[in-house]
Amino acid sequence: MNRVVVQRILGLLLMMFSVTMLPPVVVSLIYGDGGWLAFVEGFLLNLAAGFFLWLPVRDARADLRLRDGFLVVASFWLVLGTFGAAPLYFSDVPTMSFTDAVFESMSGLTTTGATVLTGLDALPRSILWYRQQLQWLGGMGIIVLAVAILPMLGVGGMQLYRAETPGPIKDTKLTPRITETAKALWYLYLGFTIICAASYWAAGMSVFDALCHSFSTVAIGGFSTHDLSIGHFQSTTINLIAVVFMFLAGINFSLHFFAWRYSSIAHYFKDPEFRAYSFILMMLVATIVVVLALRGTYENPLQAMEHGLFQAVSIATTTGFTTANYSAWPGALPVLLIFASFIGGCAGSTAGGMKVIRWLLIYKQGVREIARLVHPSAEIPVKLGPRAVQARVIEAVWGFFSVYVVVFAVMMMMMLSTGLDQVTAFSAVAAVLNNLGPGLGDVASGFMTVPTLGKWVAILAMVMGRLEIFTLLVLVTPIFWRR
Repeated sequence: MNRVVVQRILGLLLMMFSVTMLPPVVVSLIYGDGGWLAFVEGFLLNLAAGFFLWLPVRDARADLRLRDGFLVVASFWLVLGTFGAAPLYFSDVPTMSFTDAVFESMSGLTTTGATVLTGLDALPRSILWYRQQLQWLGGMGIIVLAVAILPMLGVGGMQLYRAETPGPIKDTKLTPRITETAKALWYLYLGFTIICAASYWAAGMSVFDALCHSFSTVAIGGFSTHDLSIGHFQSTTINLIAVVFMFLAGINFSLHFFAWRYSSIAHYFKDPEFRAYSFILMMLVATIVVVLALRGTYENPLQAMEHGLFQAVSIATTTGFTTANYSAWPGALPVLLIFASFIGGCAGSTAGGMKVIRWLLIYKQGVREIARLVHPSAEIPVKLGPRAVQARVIEAVWGFFSVYVVVFAVMMMMMLSTGLDQVTAFSAVAAVLNNLGPGLGDVASGFMTVPTLGKWVAILAMVMGRLEIFTLLVLVTPIFWRR
C-alpha cells in the first residue's frame, strides 16, 4: 500500500476541486445575491486542506496499484463530499447544520438528488447553481476527469478508472490510452450538456434554468432550481426534451462514442443491454400509462400519457425529476416505480441502480438453470449476443446481487431504528442506495424530517451506491490491508 502516493493524489485532487467553487462566486456577483463570500471561504478551505495534504509528500513517486486506486477513489468521494459541504455550511441563506450540508453535498456529487432543502425558488442563485454543478461533476465521475489530467502530474490513471467505472466489466477501453478514454467520455458528456441546455432554452426556460437543468439531466441527478422540479414549467415540450436526454444519459456512453466516431447507430440495436434497457422502459411506460388511464387519475388521457411517460423514464433511470406527485398514484404504481430504480440504467452510463446488464445476466442464468433441469448433462453457456459470458463474470454478478440485498436489509433496519415507518424506511434506502432521490411516505418530497442518524445512514448509502458497494466495502476487509 503506497499511502504516501495516495496522500499526494488526494491533496492534488482536493486542490483541483477547490477551483469548482469559483463559478458560483461569478454567479453570485452577476445576480447580486450576496452569497459569494461562502464560496470564497469554501475555496480557501479546500485549497488549504489539499495543499497541506500534498506538501509533505510532494516528491513521492511510485507506481499506483489497483489497491491504491480503490483507496483513492473511496477516500476522495468521502473527503470531497465532506469538503464540498463547506459553502453550504458557511452560507447564511440557507442556514444548514453540518449534517444537512454534507447530506446535500454528497447527494449532489453522487447524483442522488435527495434533498433536505425547501423553498428552492427563493434561494440565492449561487446556491442553486452550486447544487446543479455538483451533480454535473459527479455524473461522469470527477475521478474520470482527473484521469485525463493526472498523467500531466506524473500519476497513472488506469487503476483509478477501473475503481470508478460502474458495471461488472471494467477493462474495456474506448481508446488504447486511458487518458484518451477519459477525454472522449468528457467530450461526449460536455456535448450532451450543451445540446440539452440549448434545447431547454429553445423550449422556454431561462438561460440560468436551462443550464442548471441540463447539468442534472445529463448527470441523471434530479436536482432542480424549483420546488416543483420540472413540473414548475408546465410545458409538454420541456417534459419531452427531459425524457429524451434522460433516456440517452442512461445508455452506456461507449455506445454514444462509437456512434459519434463511426456516424452510425446500428451498433445500438446490436447491443443486448441496450435492447433490454429499451424493452424494460417501454413495458414500464405502457403499464403505468394504461393504469393511470383506466383509473381515471387524469381527466385527459394525453395527460396520463405525458406524466406516465415522464415519471417512468425519470424514476427508472434514477434521475428523480418529477412532474406529478407519483407517490399518490393509485394501486401498486408507486412501488413499481421504486422497484424499477433497482434496475437503473446501463453500465457505463451516469445512471444509478444495479444496472441493466446485471439483471440481464441474472435472467439468462435463471433461464439456463431451467434448461438444465430438462437437460442435466448439457453444456449451456450464458450468452450476451453471440459471445459466451465467462463464469467469473456470472459469479461476480451474483456476488454483487447478494451483497446488495444484505446491505439494503441492514440499512433498512437502521432506518427503522430511527423511528421511520416501514414505507418511508424502505423507500428511503431504495432512493439513496439506487441514487434515485425521491422516495415514498415521509421522503416523497425530501429528507427534511429524517432524523440525524438516518441522514448519515443515507449519506453512506449514497456513496456505496455511487461506487457500486464493492469499492467501499473492500476497504473494510482485512485482506485489503495485508501486505
